[in-house]
Parts: sequence; C-alpha cells; structure tokens
Amino acid sequence: MNQTLCLLLIGDFINSIISLVMANFIRFGPSFDFSTLLFQNLPGVVTFSVVILFSSYFSELYERERVSSRVNLGLRISVVITLSFLFLTVVFYLFPSLLLGRGVLLIGLLVFGGLQFLHHRLIQLSFFPLLGKRVMVLGVGPLAKSMEKLILSSSGNYTFAGFINPLNELALVGEGQVVGTLEQLSETIKREKAQKLIVSLTERRGVMPVKDILACKLSGLEVIDAVSFYEQMTGKLLIENIQPSWFIFSNGFRVTKLMRFQKRVFDLIFSSIGILCAAPIFPVVALMVKLDSPGPVFFKQTRIGAGEKEFQVLKFRTMGQDAEEATGAVWAQQNDPRVTRIGKFLRKSRLDEIPQLINVLRGDMSFVGPRPERPEFVQTLTEIIPYYSKRHFVKPGVTGWAQIKYPYGASVEDALEKLRYDLYYLKNYSLLLDFQILLETIKVVLFSRGSR
Repeated sequence: MNQTLCLLLIGDFINSIISLVMANFIRFGPSFDFSTLLFQNLPGVVTFSVVILFSSYFSELYERERVSSRVNLGLRISVVITLSFLFLTVVFYLFPSLLLGRGVLLIGLLVFGGLQFLHHRLIQLSFFPLLGKRVMVLGVGPLAKSMEKLILSSSGNYTFAGFINPLNELALVGEGQVVGTLEQLSETIKREKAQKLIVSLTERRGVMPVKDILACKLSGLEVIDAVSFYEQMTGKLLIENIQPSWFIFSNGFRVTKLMRFQKRVFDLIFSSIGILCAAPIFPVVALMVKLDSPGPVFFKQTRIGAGEKEFQVLKFRTMGQDAEEATGAVWAQQNDPRVTRIGKFLRKSRLDEIPQLINVLRGDMSFVGPRPERPEFVQTLTEIIPYYSKRHFVKPGVTGWAQIKYPYGASVEDALEKLRYDLYYLKNYSLLLDFQILLETIKVVLFSRGSR
C-alpha cells in the first residue's frame, strides 16, 4: 500500500468520526456527550466508517488516475454519500441497535462529503508532488524508454530523474535526459538524489555493474529490474522481455494442493450463493430470450479449460440461432449485428454470464481465473503468442484479472494484452487477490465497462 493511499484512507476514517461528532453537535447542541456516542454505540460508529470507506472504494476515490478534477471529485463524492445513505438506511432498519440518532445520519454524511472533498483536494494539490520518489533508469535503449513512459504516467507516484548511459546500447533517448554513465553511477545517484534505480539494460552480460549497484543498494537505494517494475506499475507482465528461466526463479507461479482446495471451497460457496441470488431472475431472462428471437434459451459452446481439456460453457443466448453458420468462429465485434436486442442488454449487464455458475459447480470452471477461449482461437494464439498455453495451468473463470483490467478482446493483439494480465494472476494468485477481483467485478458491472 503506497503512502498516498494510506493518507487517503486514514484521513477518510478520521473524517468519518469527526463528521459524526459534528452531526451530533448540530443535532443535539452543546449538551451532546462524545463519550456516549463512542462507548455506548461503538458498533454503529464502526459501521458508519466502514460503509463510507467501501462506498469511497466503489466510487474509485482511491484510484488517483480516475480523480482528475474538482468536478470529477465532487461527482464521485456525491455517489459516496448516496450509496452510504442507502446502505446504512437498510442496515439500521435491520439492526436498530446500531442506529446513530434521528437526523444524524444525513447530517453526518453531508458533513463527511465536505470534509472528504477538502481532504482529497489537499492531498492532490499538496502531497502528490512531494510523495513521488525520484527514479533513475539504467539504460538508454527501447526498454529504458518504456520505463520512462511508465514513470511519467504514474500520477505523481514517481518522478523521473534521468537515464544512466551504459555506453553499449543504441541511445533512443535525448542527450539532455542522460545524467551520467556507468563509471559515474554512485556519484550521479547522489547528485540527482535518486531513491530508486530501474535496471533496464537490453543486454546485461559483461555490462551489468554488479559491484557498483550492490554498493548503492547497501547505501539505501532501492534497486529493481525493468520486468518487475513493469509488473508493479501495470498489474501485468512484460512478456517480450521475459526469459523462460524467469518463470522458474521468480516469486510466484506456485499453486499448492492446499491453495487448490481453498479455491475449490471458495468456488462452491460463491457459485452456490450466486445461483440462489440469481434464481428469481432465471425465468424472467429465459422468457425475454424466447420472446426476442427463435432458438434455445441457453447457448452451449466448446471452450478450453485447465490442462487444455475441452468443456461446454453455458450462457444465456445473446445471438440469433446459427449466428456463425456463414462466418465460422469469429470474435465478437463492437455493435455486432449478430447480437439480438435482448442480447445487447444481457451482454451490457453481464446477465448472459450467470449460467456459467453451473460450470463452476460442476468443476469445469472457477469463479475467478483466465477466461476460457475457444479451441479454434487457442490453436492460433498458442502458435503466435509466447507462453499462451501457460494460462491453462489453472481453471478458467467466470471473471478474472484480465476482465477487470482490459476491455473485451477481439484480436491477436488483444489476446496478447490479456495474457499479460492472466500471467500476472497466475504469478500472484491468492484468495485475497480473488476477493479483490470479485469487488472490482462488481464495479465493472455497475459502470458497464468492457462489454461488447
């Protein structure tokens, strides 16, 4: 968790407590006793704060790249207040003992909205530029150039301090950006006050100044290679610059029997809950599909699962019957004419994916994992894209890291980009990551992102 996120979270938590105190003071006057609120209804106070933090998370107030202006910030905070009010109203109705007092909820949320706006705006204007680490890049080739772009797009998390020229690479950067050479590594780092060094050498053999870099690291400098920095910044892997040995020696890419058992229990619990919650809308969606166009309600299609075994994935039908009879297997396109009127709604709302929960119960799929692809596409993509087959070491998922990070893929280039995310998921798999993906999936569905 970076410094900025900590400041935002801690500040919002403190502001939620302050807003409750101010709301009670406004509602009940100077006679209000703060200790009564804190000690007699502590669960209600905690509930108020937790709901506000979750609402802020769902409104993406903790993602700096999404909050770029005062208007944007104000709109998102209004969503926070609305979501919090609706959810807390239900909670207080179900659990009256948590009730904070007449009128206190609405006043407290309005006060919090004002405090949150001031707090987030202050962080944006004052602390963002100060918290950025000064980063130096060792290298001047294409890999080093791509690292510069990542640093500049970090929303202030990092500040670019210049390139170190190893003298054996074709320079693709401006001369004014080069601040030193390998021979001057230590001196340059001290002079430029760099806090982080990204090793971005196209060729390391015989060039890597191990002794100098180790001395810098022991002096307090943070050292990281380009592939790892790319992973940290983007949540995906830089496939083009990864050697096969990297998969063996890097941290991650290890799913034990215990982890598989935990994941299966996770799948059974959440798929069962999902099916129970979706049961009332099954007949409604089925009737809509039948009335909209002739053909079956459900659509079955062969996909590739774990171990490259084929299985039949289930969906609500969103295209006309025999939609691929003339074209064969093709990716869905934007505004695809084969999609029915109801199909467009089902795809936009992701309701067409609900029957896949049955696949999860059967064990064909997992709740979270790489999306299953069709055999026709898998054969082509495996031949073109390196490491593509590695995504089949785990069960495919109803949702996944690639689905929440990248829109619908409809080309080889899209498949490559989604593979970067899938391999990141395989490398960093944990139940905590699965929970994060589920929360992000809810946001994707609510904001209708990436559907086609």
